[in-house]
Formats: sequence, C-alpha cells, structure tokens
Amino acid sequence: MKMRASKISTMRTWGLLLVLGGMGLMVLGTSGILLFGEVGKIIAAIFMVIGILTCGASMFIYFWVGMLSTSAPVLECPECGKRTKMLGKTDRCMYCHTILTWDPAMATAGAPPAGGETEERPAAPV
Repeated sequence: MKMRASKISTMRTWGLLLVLGGMGLMVLGTSGILLFGEVGKIIAAIFMVIGILTCGASMFIYFWVGMLSTSAPVLECPECGKRTKMLGKTDRCMYCHTILTWDPAMATAGAPPAGGETEERPAAPV
C-alpha cells in the first residue's frame, strides 16, 4: 500500500472532508426550500439529517484519531530530524514523508539506484 502522508494526517484529512461534505449537504438541502417550495422542506429535512450524520461521523473520526495520537510513540525522523508520531509497524514522517518502520526485515539500507534501475542478483545454486 502506498501512502503519501502519515496515517494520522490521512485520517484527519478524511475527518475534514466529512465535515465539509456534511456542511455542503446541509446548505444544498436548504436551497431546496427556495427552489421547490413546500416539497423543498422535505428535501431540506432529508439533506439536513444526512449532513448532521456526516458531521457526526467526522466528529467520531477526530475523536478516534485523538485517542490514537495520545498513545502513539514519538520518534525522531532520520531524514529531517523532527519528532513525529508513528502508528503500526510502518508509517511516514509527518513532515518529510520518509517511510519509517520498527521492523528490521522491512527496513532498507538506502535509496533505490538512480534512474529506476534494479541491480541483478545471481541465481541461487540448485
């Protein structure tokens, strides 16, 4: 799985998108009153409930991320030197997006060779 940001930042982004989406749904539903009259009130009520549920889901996500963040171990990034929080065995630095890991089997000694070339390994003897 490829990530562009740390797990905590990604979850916070989803929470923000849910808040904005819920607010947008509520505003869109309110415009139904202006466009459709009496039927618009029913449309507005439906969109208002969906928007409130979406904002409630984002509140749950923010609460969950806050609880995860308090128990996440803090470590110093080897690339940028800033302190960052890490969830799970692998994560990314919140600042420079360097891949970090606790598992020595997943750690790499360095960056891949330039130009995307892979070095060829001799076949194992049979």
